[in-house]
Amino acid sequence: MAGPMRIRAGAAGGNTTVRVLMSHPMESGLRKDSAGAVIPAKYITDVEASHNGKPVLKAAWSASVSQNPFLSFTFAGGAKGDKIVVTWTDNTGEKRTDEAAIA
Repeated sequence: MAGPMRIRAGAAGGNTTVRVLMSHPMESGLRKDSAGAVIPAKYITDVEASHNGKPVLKAAWSASVSQNPFLSFTFAGGAKGDKIVVTWTDNTGEKRTDEAAIA
């Protein structure tokens, strides 16, 4: 299982900027290990983020995203202490959800 996401969010000027570092191997299924065997595909396919329960981001990814991906996005609104929840799902069905408060 992948490790926790590092989520940082800050509000300024009526907008909130969220930065997320996801811990995930993001294997495309095209590489081989040292023995020549194909490493199975394992990559994030869906990312969703919400602010106080309201969706603010939905993204569909593919195998071409790098290992341990970094995501940054901005949305209108948000105040100090509001809750940001980020969830990803990968092609094997594994799912991870983490949350943080806006600083």
